[in-house]
Amino acid sequence: MQTKTFNHYFEREDHLHNDKIQLWMDYSLFTWQWWLGVVLLFLPIILWLLFRKRGSTDRFLYAGFFVSIISSFLDSIGDFSHLWEYNYEVFPFTTYYLPWSLSALPVSVMFVLQIRPKINPFLKGIIFSTVCSFVILPIFKVMGIYDPIKWKYIYSFPITLIIFLIAYYLSKRKEFNQY
Repeated sequence: MQTKTFNHYFEREDHLHNDKIQLWMDYSLFTWQWWLGVVLLFLPIILWLLFRKRGSTDRFLYAGFFVSIISSFLDSIGDFSHLWEYNYEVFPFTTYYLPWSLSALPVSVMFVLQIRPKINPFLKGIIFSTVCSFVILPIFKVMGIYDPIKWKYIYSFPITLIIFLIAYYLSKRKEFNQY
């Protein structure tokens, strides 16, 4: 009996995936929002490769990978729980906004970590979280990319701050100096 229930669910899910791909092709692909997503996916990485502190690449990548993984995971939970949704995905196969979670957010954290490293990380984190939560997310909303259904911008602030502070901690690990 359970197999039949699972099969029925997977059939419905398959139809929804096909509908999503068709919706993406009809209303998202090649729109200005889609092109912005493509730029946000690649430009931050290119800029980081050009302007990073070369001697600190490994430790910043370590922090950046953490930010990418945790933000993608949290975005997937938020989308699944219908707390928010994204429109104009670069690829229709993800449940999160790939340009933000995989590129723009981690690279911006890596840049902020390497700029003025002696400034209090908590202060940097507060500024960074404020900009992300109260400037960037509302801009994404106005552009139609992000829709906070059951989410308020203030909820993103402490989460972004914690992610930033953990990334800071990871980037300062002493083990990187031993190799």
